[in-house]
Amino acid sequence: MAHKELHFNLDEKFVFESKTKQKLFIALGVGVLLFILGIILAKFGGHEEAHHALASSAHDATASHDAHEAHGSDPVLKRIFAALWFNNIYFVGISIIGLFFVAYNYVAWAGWSASIIRIPMAMPAFLPIGAVLMIIVFALGSHDIFHWTHGDLYDKASPHYDKIIAGKNWYLNLGFYIGRFVVFFGAWILIWNLVKNYSVKQDLDLSNAVKYHDKIIYICAIFLIVFGVSSSMSAWDWTMSIDTHWFSTMFGWYHLASWHVAGLSTILLIILFLKEKGYLPMVNDNHIHDLGKFIFAFSIFWTYVWFSQFILIFYANISEETTYFMDRLYRFDALYRAFFIVNLLINFCFPFLLFMSRDAKRQPLILKIGAIGVVIGHWIDFLLMQQPGILKGEGGLGFIEIGVGVIYASLFIFVVLTSLAKRPLIAKNHPMLEESIYHNI
Repeated sequence: MAHKELHFNLDEKFVFESKTKQKLFIALGVGVLLFILGIILAKFGGHEEAHHALASSAHDATASHDAHEAHGSDPVLKRIFAALWFNNIYFVGISIIGLFFVAYNYVAWAGWSASIIRIPMAMPAFLPIGAVLMIIVFALGSHDIFHWTHGDLYDKASPHYDKIIAGKNWYLNLGFYIGRFVVFFGAWILIWNLVKNYSVKQDLDLSNAVKYHDKIIYICAIFLIVFGVSSSMSAWDWTMSIDTHWFSTMFGWYHLASWHVAGLSTILLIILFLKEKGYLPMVNDNHIHDLGKFIFAFSIFWTYVWFSQFILIFYANISEETTYFMDRLYRFDALYRAFFIVNLLINFCFPFLLFMSRDAKRQPLILKIGAIGVVIGHWIDFLLMQQPGILKGEGGLGFIEIGVGVIYASLFIFVVLTSLAKRPLIAKNHPMLEESIYHNI
């Protein structure tokens, strides 16, 4: 193949240096210390005001029963479960977006991404760990996280019987819920391993490189169909069902849009990190520019979905729908209003203004600042999606949430870099590698 004549080391491998590992372990330790400090402050700081906020939120049967449950639960333990859950969902989402990026680039026959494709291909390495952590958190904290898991909601003789939630029991029941969980993760991990293994085989067998490439495209096409369904259903299961009475037909797209732009930013940050270390010399400003355009475009797409969902609910003014935004804007002494506003500023205004010009999308420092801002912004977005439904007036952003976030981020980076170090950084027999190397826009 012609690209063999190019003067690049196509067998280069990332070396996960002990210094980098040490920094990640230090970050992990900092996260643990912040987490412990948050627990101590929450234990001795008091939550008297939360009871008033909970009482004032009893606007329907669900809120009333949530208040009853909250008074019988340890509020600190509940806050820990809430922090673990939203961080787990967030980083699992970033992980699967790596495979999503790989899939739509292969199916579209995109040549520009051939030289960077191994980076997003390494990101789903976090999926097995995320799945295990997620099932542990659900097993220990499902009653604190999900209102629908309380059995008395389905008993007509109980004072807490809820007709609306009981009507959803065909879908929201433990057997079916866990079954969907197993199917989603099983399909994602299986497809990721197939794509990864065929890509490695392609490296070892130049004569069959095109055949393996075609197989990867076929598998990726199947994944896009699977992910199109599972991404929405997982959003319903893992996030929307927290607010059990509320629903939105746009929520699956909103959830995916937030995952996607955070995942794209993560891909860009890993590439910039590798470039600083001297890897990926064939990746030039044009590849970086394209990733910047992706983040810019999908930040706008996220805003479009956010606005469409919000304006339809605002205009219709139906109480069953508006309750979701009332919780985040007015209830609980407007505890979440600042998050609501910051969410829009960081996730729309910030990347929109920062990435608008061509030059900005070719400056590593600007790209790094913008990508980090987007990752943090969508972390806040997931906090805002989940915390009001779980914690009501006992939520907020404190050392517990930040500590758990740092722990998950450190673990995620460690797992992804470990995966990157296991095989060459370049898919050297990718049929479009030469096109990628000479990519110019």
